Amino acid sequence: MNFSLGPLSGCRPAARVGCSLKQLSSAVCLLATLLLACQHCPPVAAQAQAADLSEKADLSGKNVEDDATPVLGTKWVRLKRDKNDDLVGLQTAIIRYRPAAKTGVTKKTADSTNPPFVDLVGAIHVGDKEYYDKLNAHFKQYDALLYELVAPDGSVVARGRGTSNRHPVGMLQNGMKQMLELDHQLEQIDYTKSNFVHADMSPDQFAESMQNRGESFLQLYFRLIGQSIGHQSRQAKKGQSMDVQLFTALFSSDRARQLKKLMATQLAEMESIFLGLGGEEGTTLISERNKVALQVLKKELAAGKSQLGIFYGAGHLVDMDERLRQDFGLEPVSVKWVTAWDLTK
Repeated sequence: MNFSLGPLSGCRPAARVGCSLKQLSSAVCLLATLLLACQHCPPVAAQAQAADLSEKADLSGKNVEDDATPVLGTKWVRLKRDKNDDLVGLQTAIIRYRPAAKTGVTKKTADSTNPPFVDLVGAIHVGDKEYYDKLNAHFKQYDALLYELVAPDGSVVARGRGTSNRHPVGMLQNGMKQMLELDHQLEQIDYTKSNFVHADMSPDQFAESMQNRGESFLQLYFRLIGQSIGHQSRQAKKGQSMDVQLFTALFSSDRARQLKKLMATQLAEMESIFLGLGGEEGTTLISERNKVALQVLKKELAAGKSQLGIFYGAGHLVDMDERLRQDFGLEPVSVKWVTAWDLTK
């Protein structure tokens, strides 16, 4: 990725290094959102426990962090530390939902459409190959695996295809993949499996929704930048600043690993940013696409599917959790953590 920032006309010469770092820091936060919320197809032609999922389950074989357990459905990305408190991984959550024991189902959902379970599977769009291998194996259990991809209806994503630099989001994600020495989700996830079901907007639907809501990519960009700056300000008040860490990582002998550790700390704190993009007054990027995904879920339930998964960027899932509770009468019962980035290498 090219780190050139162009003319820094708003900074005096003596302050240009500081301004560059501030801009890079904001860019890191912005890029972090793209790893959790955006998945575009490359150009194409034409507090309970479940028996098989436990709250402390972990697929990496290493120690997990001992922080107070958050309320299920509120945390989708976390840092993993070893017994010496060293940062060793970035993990995403798979949270299982079942019909609420007390309330049964909501009025909006018929009794016959209640499944034994629905899993929300949080994704990071660039990660270790081993991460996607584990997910591919995990996805075999579902009657239907609903997936995120802004693509025309009927699109087929051949395994290993990756994403194109022709789209700005794809270009940024590919840059992150190279800089962090990771793999892209579209390269490693096998979307050709028979239980995979597209559950997202087409590019035309996405554009129409943005137009109807009075949104634009430029507006969204500045909104994300504003959210990122606010996040940095909150960190600064706590005495935390990523500027020096970023500068050090860029010139480290193991730059990719140091940058991954820095990016991981940002990704683990992104829930506050995505809260402002979801909800009824949210955005096409999060809330409107989630509505489309859950319409597909209703169709799959009506078709008699009983073991379902929804594979979406982790940034979507705080909003989706709320919709599953309110519109489907489901509640989270357990969580499994999967290591997306091994930060020891």
